[in-house]
Amino acid sequence: MRQLKPVKLGYGGQAYIRRLFGCHHETLALGIAELEDESALKGERIRQVGGGRKSAFETIAGLDEAFLRVLERHTAGSNRCRVKWTNLKRHEIAVLLKEAGIDVSVTVVDQLLEKHNFRKRKAVKTLATGKSEHRNEQFETIERLKQSYQAAGNPVMSMDTKKEN
Repeated sequence: MRQLKPVKLGYGGQAYIRRLFGCHHETLALGIAELEDESALKGERIRQVGGGRKSAFETIAGLDEAFLRVLERHTAGSNRCRVKWTNLKRHEIAVLLKEAGIDVSVTVVDQLLEKHNFRKRKAVKTLATGKSEHRNEQFETIERLKQSYQAAGNPVMSMDTKKEN
């Protein structure tokens, strides 16, 4: 590893560096002091152990309980299979939590959903189970009607819908 030594900045050099990087003079002084500290240069960690922002789970009292209260009327699934679904979107959950007095981001909502075994509900497409003898006839009728409406100068809008059994 290359050994770094502080460089003499000359008259106005530190002020130039502070303006260049937009940092405070104390920040620059700490950086120069760290470059002069041999033990800091040999260390493998940059930040101290335990540094950084604490998790929302550690800092917000009652977060789990409020989350479960918000979702209790918007939950499907079973506790026996340990997988549950909600019809709410992440941002909707965050808004409902805020109304309950807990302001969290959708990232925290994602973590809560995972922690409490909620999954995203996915649309399931099933294959047709049989063939209709009139299927082609239906499409031919639609095409004939479409051509006659367009020939008369009328607009045509097509929609594909499924019949619920």
